[in-house]
Amino acid sequence: MKPYRELSKEELLALQEELQAEYDAEKAKGLNLDISRGKPGKEQLDLSMPMMDVLNGETVLNAENGTDVRNYGVLDGIPEAKELMAGMVGAKPSQMIVLGNSSLNIMYDCVARAELFGIMGSTPWSQLDKVKFLCPVPGYDRHFGVTEQFGIEMINVPMTEDGPEMDVVEDYVNNDPSVKGIWCVPMFSNPGGVVYSDETVKRFANLKPAAKDFRIFWDNAYGIHYLYDRPESEQPHILNILEECEKAGNPDMVYEFCSTSKITFPGAGVAAMASSEANVADIKAKLQWQTIGPDKINQLRHVRYFKDINGMKDYMKKHAAIIRPKFEAVLETLEKELGELGIASWSKPVGGYFISFNAEKGCAKAIVAKCKEAGLVLTGAGAAYPYGNDPEDSNIRIAPTLPPIEELKVATDLFVTCTKLVTVEKFLSEME
Repeated sequence: MKPYRELSKEELLALQEELQAEYDAEKAKGLNLDISRGKPGKEQLDLSMPMMDVLNGETVLNAENGTDVRNYGVLDGIPEAKELMAGMVGAKPSQMIVLGNSSLNIMYDCVARAELFGIMGSTPWSQLDKVKFLCPVPGYDRHFGVTEQFGIEMINVPMTEDGPEMDVVEDYVNNDPSVKGIWCVPMFSNPGGVVYSDETVKRFANLKPAAKDFRIFWDNAYGIHYLYDRPESEQPHILNILEECEKAGNPDMVYEFCSTSKITFPGAGVAAMASSEANVADIKAKLQWQTIGPDKINQLRHVRYFKDINGMKDYMKKHAAIIRPKFEAVLETLEKELGELGIASWSKPVGGYFISFNAEKGCAKAIVAKCKEAGLVLTGAGAAYPYGNDPEDSNIRIAPTLPPIEELKVATDLFVTCTKLVTVEKFLSEME
């Protein structure tokens, strides 16, 4: 079919009638579908069920240093858990704090501590006239939710195929002392699937912040979440931000986060942060009044199950085998149905959990609303932007992992129909 922009008004009207009939037929089915959040599907969750049998009532629950994990204590995680989680991000165990199931919780606490107490002796952010965060867009809505909760001003930074537009980042960070942080998902970014280039990572490490308490919030959530089973040398990679910052003389500039939330159980995973030993000491000094220790039994369970980072990487191949067909099914349908129409573009990720879809300007909210009306829930239009405001109203995040593939195909077909119909309506309105 010809690109929609090349169709006459009469052709568009005929197409509108046809698409409306298709939409009405889909709506009449009473569908109840959801591709709104990046949740593991049941088959993925089932993979980790054997982990529940690693510990039982007969197990001696001592860490390798003799710590009884049933009791209080060990503020920053048992040694073997530090070793395991350090392997996920290429850090030293001494740079790790291993806590509960949520890395988002750790990020929130980092912002809260900075607000209340400052960072390494700096003025608490709550006492400053203005605090700003840079937000690569499209990005992770929950990151933006954290900074919005604290009244921090958020500034959009455009994403490129290599990561955030670094000229913009450098201009803000190096010249504005009110810029205190930036949100980053460096590997298979949420939602675009972007992998930060070596140059981008090096430019981050070599920033010269106007604010001594500026921190990069490096959320390495998908560092080992590959979709394709290839030799490690052929997989996408990112440079080690901790090492690069140290080389550049900025060892304290980065907080890196990771978790097993999409590896084992989101409700019972293990999360951690890595940073300089100076940052770790600063955080632990405050953390000691917040907790007497995390869930060390769960940390031990994860270590006993995976043994080491290689065991975890091998295990992730099972996840890839489950979700890769789902991504391919969505991408195949998008290409088949929309590829020649000139009305949309989308990411083609090789890892992570999302597909970033860009409709015609001014169409995203209408597409999401039409889908919802017909029984398909999507992430809210604009969610990938601070304050929920996509200035072009074009971006939609697709999360293929949760539903069974049969439901996913139905959802994608409906999404395509809604996209076509809304776009035709837009083009017709422009002709009036």
